[in-house]
Amino acid sequence: MATDYDAPRKSDDDIDNDSIEELKARRNDKSTANVDVDETEQAEGFELPGADLSGEQLSVQVIPRQADEFTCSKCFLVHHRSQLAKEEGGLPVCTECAA
Repeated sequence: MATDYDAPRKSDDDIDNDSIEELKARRNDKSTANVDVDETEQAEGFELPGADLSGEQLSVQVIPRQADEFTCSKCFLVHHRSQLAKEEGGLPVCTECAA
């Protein structure tokens, strides 16, 4: 909730003099905020055609690191030698992590 620090403050005497009706009106004004609709309930009934992938197997060919590649010591991704920016403590760092 935002607070206006420049607004004049009420003293204890002013707070005691507020009527019950004014206090109730202020409370009701603050509680009339809009409530966001939960969209997950709407998405549960929606199914994409052919989305049943429970019987699928994924096959990926893993290629070992080549002679002209290095593993960055910061992000641990394999990069080509052209992306080598520097070495920190003898460990290679790519251009993305060095920036």
